[in-house]
Amino acid sequence: MRAIRELGVTAVPGAKTNIHTLVIVGQVEGHMVLPQQNKTTKYEHILPQLVAIEQNPGIEGVLIVLNTVGGDVEAGLAMAEMISSLSKPTVSLVLGGGHSIGVPVAVAANYSFIAETASMTIHPIRITGQILTVPQTFEYLEKMQDRVVRFVVKHSNISEERFRELMFRTGELARDIGTVLIGREAVEHGLIDQVGGISDALAKLKILIDEQEAKKKPEKGVPIQ
Repeated sequence: MRAIRELGVTAVPGAKTNIHTLVIVGQVEGHMVLPQQNKTTKYEHILPQLVAIEQNPGIEGVLIVLNTVGGDVEAGLAMAEMISSLSKPTVSLVLGGGHSIGVPVAVAANYSFIAETASMTIHPIRITGQILTVPQTFEYLEKMQDRVVRFVVKHSNISEERFRELMFRTGELARDIGTVLIGREAVEHGLIDQVGGISDALAKLKILIDEQEAKKKPEKGVPIQ
């Protein structure tokens, strides 16, 4: 009754599981507090969760579910770096959208899925607020953009040339949107590994967990030192 009254949902029967689900929705909130009406994911909430996941022996795999419009670049990169450095298997699933800085977060997992109707937007780094029109500002934006490009290229199958081409495609940038990839297009460009849903993501995560467990077991006839 408390869940219905406060959250508007019924409680799902609990079951013991070795998989932790990390949900990143709305806008990634970083150093600036966003308006109250915005649906946000605060990176200062996600980072401690990732530390706890790494330390918890009962958690053997992580499922990252994304439906985000993007947000703070440095906050998103911090989350992506931590996900990629986890020692436990990770699988990401893009539902609805994984836009802007959500792209590095999606590819940070060991294996990535995207729903058939989900979309991902790739565009240059943007800045809001007061801007000093000096060369140093341009250099800062360029370096930040390079950080995003390098991370995405390193953790996916897309080439740097192809990713930059999508980022700066002038025909779509005229609408100030960037290049939008929907479902299978993201896979065809090498950004995401596979089109699929929740059952596919969980099945793959279980395979990765089993593979990691198999590596931990010593081979027969090999003494343990």
